[in-house]
Amino acid sequence: MSAERKKMNVIDEIYGIGIVPVIALDDAKDAEPLARALCNGGLPCAEVTFRTDAAEESIRIMAEKFPQMLVGAGTVLTTEQVDRAVAAGAKFIVSPGLNPKVVKYCVDKNIPVVPGTANPSDVEAALELGLDVVKFFPAEAAGGIEMIKAMSGPYTKVRFMPTGGVNAANLKDYLDFPKIVACGGTWMVKKDLVTAGKFDEIEALTREAVVKMLGFDLRHIGINAQNESEAESIADSFESLFGFTKKVGGSSVFAGTAVEAMKSPYLGKNGHIAIGTNYIDRAIYHLEKQGVKFDMSTAKKDDKGKIKAVYLQDEIGGFAVHLVQK
Repeated sequence: MSAERKKMNVIDEIYGIGIVPVIALDDAKDAEPLARALCNGGLPCAEVTFRTDAAEESIRIMAEKFPQMLVGAGTVLTTEQVDRAVAAGAKFIVSPGLNPKVVKYCVDKNIPVVPGTANPSDVEAALELGLDVVKFFPAEAAGGIEMIKAMSGPYTKVRFMPTGGVNAANLKDYLDFPKIVACGGTWMVKKDLVTAGKFDEIEALTREAVVKMLGFDLRHIGINAQNESEAESIADSFESLFGFTKKVGGSSVFAGTAVEAMKSPYLGKNGHIAIGTNYIDRAIYHLEKQGVKFDMSTAKKDDKGKIKAVYLQDEIGGFAVHLVQK
């Protein structure tokens, strides 16, 4: 694998994960249970900050005990810290600001680096160093998503990883903007929870963050009719009983938005279930990490080539299941 491809894989994986937990550990003994809580909660990723003496050993423990994790080093201020972090197992480097010496050192060694930026001058410095993905820090204090949108006007190729003030309440505001790679956050790994050893609570908060990000909900139920006449009859029943307005389409007849009667049997023994999600690409990533397989031959794409619907390979209860982009 080429160094450039390796670099892209790290950024692509960060994008798929969507949320990067930013952690500061005072004691390396907490690294293993914290990593386990993050993985079990659905976020196999951590940016371990070099603010404490335990950072290097914590990275080593996480990388060795949980090879499926994408472990990076944050608050990296010197090239010496870069070497220590990478030797310990860090797969990417994050810094609060843009130190040209540190960035160039990482670029020359093909180490993925995401330096902090807060204004157009910082972004231009990053571009000059060959980067197109930067951290935006401190996100909320520096203008939040509106500032990122404003800077994305002139810098059309740059993508951002906002950190600082991002939380469960404003996460979607950031991730809805296509120039956001992922968001860094601490709300699921608060220091007091780590110190108290409440790793079960951290796991629950992590799972809650993933669920909120992906935003799964039921969109409609598809019923396999044998022919067009039966499909219309099914839709008529739902319209007369519940007021679900009938709408005839090319391959199916809808009753409102909740029921779709197929004009001829389609996927699924009984029919199909459509599940909506905020970000279908990230949903695919997270579900595949759980062992779910997708039938990519069923994928439908928009005019930009992005997937907007795709079926899972296996049925659930006799129903095919497909994801749809909200």
